[in-house]
Amino acid sequence: MQAENKGKTRDIVLSLFWLGFIVYTASYTISTTDQVNYIVCNVLQILGILLFIPSAAALIHVRIENSYLKVVYLLYCTWLLSILFRGIKFDYISVKTLLFDPYYGMFLYFVPFALLMPVTPGFMKKLFNVIVILGIVYIIFILIFLKQVLIPYYNVRSQAIIEYFSQQLSLPVGFLLLTFIYHSKKKNIFALLLMGATFILSVIRARRGLMFMSFSMLLFTYLVYQFVTKTKIVNVILSFFFIIIIVFGAVRIYENNRTDTFGLITKRIGEKTRTTVEAYFIRDFDTNDWIIGRGINGVYFCPGVMDEENKISIYRKVIETGYLQVILKGGIISLVLFLLIALPAMFLGILRSGNILSKAAGIWIFLFLIFMYPGSLAIFSFHYILVWISIGICYSDKIRNMSDDELKELLSPVATNSNRRTDDKTETDNSSIQS
Repeated sequence: MQAENKGKTRDIVLSLFWLGFIVYTASYTISTTDQVNYIVCNVLQILGILLFIPSAAALIHVRIENSYLKVVYLLYCTWLLSILFRGIKFDYISVKTLLFDPYYGMFLYFVPFALLMPVTPGFMKKLFNVIVILGIVYIIFILIFLKQVLIPYYNVRSQAIIEYFSQQLSLPVGFLLLTFIYHSKKKNIFALLLMGATFILSVIRARRGLMFMSFSMLLFTYLVYQFVTKTKIVNVILSFFFIIIIVFGAVRIYENNRTDTFGLITKRIGEKTRTTVEAYFIRDFDTNDWIIGRGINGVYFCPGVMDEENKISIYRKVIETGYLQVILKGGIISLVLFLLIALPAMFLGILRSGNILSKAAGIWIFLFLIFMYPGSLAIFSFHYILVWISIGICYSDKIRNMSDDELKELLSPVATNSNRRTDDKTETDNSSIQS
């Protein structure tokens, strides 16, 4: 009875955490449209903060049994806290940024603590549900702002809407696609259509980085599907011809609409927009900056280039290349420590695991590392939280050694009571992501 009550309490705390996160994320995302009241959005974000901070503290279990991970992770978290406190300001604008901006605020530096949340069946089921909820919010927001999204000419705000909406709401659905064997047919179709819509809208708005990300997720989903179904050579050949037909059809559609619907991508496909800012970045950094970075409010000299608020800047706090963004704030030390954690996890998940969940986690880490060039996804978002949850899954010998049949049974929607008992045993035996 006591164990059952404990399980129910944990479920409530976990639900409050994700509810707070969803409220915070949805409020920020819609505020980027410039069509809503910022004060209302900030109030809702405060509500989200009041929900997810205490519940996160209650969920975290500070126990890591992998000796290598324990040392490197402790160093990394300590370094992140140093980035947070270096250059921090407490004026009105700075405090607002710290609290309400997922891209440059303080919560970004606490995302790695998601590694300390035990990955139980109940945790994973709620995580999958949150992805679906964020996807539904994405659809609602897109429909509300469809007129702005489909503007046929170059428009900075329209492009920003697609980018913010996708990064915060729709890209995590890629994890559902990669773990399709654990989900219902309806959920998989929903995920596939949503990722397809993200790709199409990124093409229309000429967001090349987003095109690459969404297409990569679809491609790796196809590869995982081929791996799971152990497709015969005949099916592989048929799939190859099917892809050729799709590509041919897409080219024909593009050619017929290149001057109107796809006019922006036609114009921008060969542009090199990062060369100038990267040159300014490299020129402005000295040896000390490269090693330790410039802290949470770090900027670099970059005159005459549009900043994140669509104004001509002299100093910028963002650079479009994700790896350089990490170096801007925390230097090469920050980047190296992260890679020392992420790369072994990726290899363990992909090559040393016996189930699709672990392999999907390894692929998610791999895709994140690839995506860090066309854009920085190291932000306070579900996508980045999922990176650290994936790292935990990959370091867990227990999870990696489970079979897909075992995981299907544990993640089944009808297994609520047995899942609670498994969750309790998981915590008792420390069979969590820290194992």
